[in-house]
Amino acid sequence: MGKYPVSPLAPARFPDLPPIAGVEFSTVAAGVRYKDRTDVMLARMASGTSVAGVFTKSSTRSAPVLDCQKKIGGASDGPAAFLVNSGNSNAFTGRYGEETVGVLTEAVADAAGVPVDRVFTASTGVIGEPLPHDRIVGKLADLTEGLAPDGAKAAAQAIMTTDTFPKGAMAQAEIDGKMVSIAGFAKGSGMIQPDMATMLVYIFTDAKYDQAALQALVAEATEYSFNRITVDSDTSTSDTLLMAATGASGVDATGNPGFTVALEDVMLNLAHQVVRDGEGATKFVEIDVTGARTDVDAKTHALSIANSPLVKTAIAGEDPNWGRVVMAIGKSGAYADRDRIRIAFGDILVAEKGWVSPAYTEEAGAAYMKQSELKITVDLGLGEGAATVWTCDLTHGYISINADYRS
Repeated sequence: MGKYPVSPLAPARFPDLPPIAGVEFSTVAAGVRYKDRTDVMLARMASGTSVAGVFTKSSTRSAPVLDCQKKIGGASDGPAAFLVNSGNSNAFTGRYGEETVGVLTEAVADAAGVPVDRVFTASTGVIGEPLPHDRIVGKLADLTEGLAPDGAKAAAQAIMTTDTFPKGAMAQAEIDGKMVSIAGFAKGSGMIQPDMATMLVYIFTDAKYDQAALQALVAEATEYSFNRITVDSDTSTSDTLLMAATGASGVDATGNPGFTVALEDVMLNLAHQVVRDGEGATKFVEIDVTGARTDVDAKTHALSIANSPLVKTAIAGEDPNWGRVVMAIGKSGAYADRDRIRIAFGDILVAEKGWVSPAYTEEAGAAYMKQSELKITVDLGLGEGAATVWTCDLTHGYISINADYRS
């Protein structure tokens, strides 16, 4: 599919995403950066669709992100559209970037029959280069003519950059005897760190959902999914998560617990796939911290472990170097008591009471580290605070991919 070998942690195949009533997709190869590569996707949603969004907290966020942030929570009449390109992030491009967003949103509005304040764009790829928006505008007729309800997989492929596989997930929920569907896709592989990572995420449901309530729901679910993953601790300029609730099923899911669980499942599934496609990754790692004074402290410790280059390279080398976990706890800035810490690799108790566990053997630790999916558990013994984050190892592949990223 792409320039790099498919991640060994990739799912067996892209899931069969159900068509979502009220949503159509199309894709084209516009030559944004590379020739003969599908690099633009358009999604058009029916009138009355509620749109919610969560975005990067970067202070250098891109023009598309700033435009989307202004529009979220605005007018909800008329149809809506998402336009996304890969190859160029339209970030750090000054006034030109803002003008480009204006040109694209107005062109989509005209071509797709969507109010301009309901057109949401996103761009992903190289930072600091002007986006050749004329190439995209020139393909809008093809995009609108090609709109169809079964194009989610092609759309997921069109937004990939260093991704090695398209990422999709779906779930259903029964509400008042009727079934509603949720389907989504994402891109992300490197520059991944909470708030929100270099990700683009698009989720669609045929349920009806109040916009303000949907915004709150998506923000909360993001905190426990996309904001709990990290590949390399770098936060992107372009992170965008948009969710569209078309209401085409006629079922109002606002506040429904079953719908909430289904959405959380979709978002966590996609977040995990991003980690599994971490640039050069060979290990999928869960970091589970309990016993902290607060949940915030627990998350701080977990991210310190997950982002440590020494921890991540030890994992890549299948070295059960638990001392590096101790180091990462100590440097995090959150409170810890050395003599209360317990560390385990899977079910193997490695360290406790300020020292290596008497029953631990290096042979057992080394054998565990050979697995492709690992769990590191830390109990701080201080309180009820807990947090889980997911990461991957750091290999030579990460260096190779990023050393020639712009070539």
